[in-house]
Amino acid sequence: MTTHHTHGQSTDEDDKAAFEEFKSLVNMTAHQLEKWLATEASRAVGQKDGDAESVGHKSGRRIIELLGAKKSDLQSDDYAHMRKVTGYVKRHLAQRPHGDIEHTKWRYSLMNWGHDPLK
Repeated sequence: MTTHHTHGQSTDEDDKAAFEEFKSLVNMTAHQLEKWLATEASRAVGQKDGDAESVGHKSGRRIIELLGAKKSDLQSDDYAHMRKVTGYVKRHLAQRPHGDIEHTKWRYSLMNWGHDPLK
């Protein structure tokens, strides 16, 4: 049986893969992420789309919701956000700077997206 993708629709298999990848790359708990997002360092990094809040910071708040959601309650836009998160984290990890990363904007940006490279 072949699976045909209708525009904007993903299959259960695609969603399952997105969910698994999201779970493996997001290594911060909802509580850790919530505490992190409340820090100055968290708010100081990331692209702002003419908004006071950066894209990554906004994403972090959405990730907290996703981490707390029941799998059965997830909608297609939730899976789309999971794909956005995993894409961002993977691209960003490939740009790891040399040296100590503990206090870098690179790490802080990743943490806004739920991934702490020091974990």
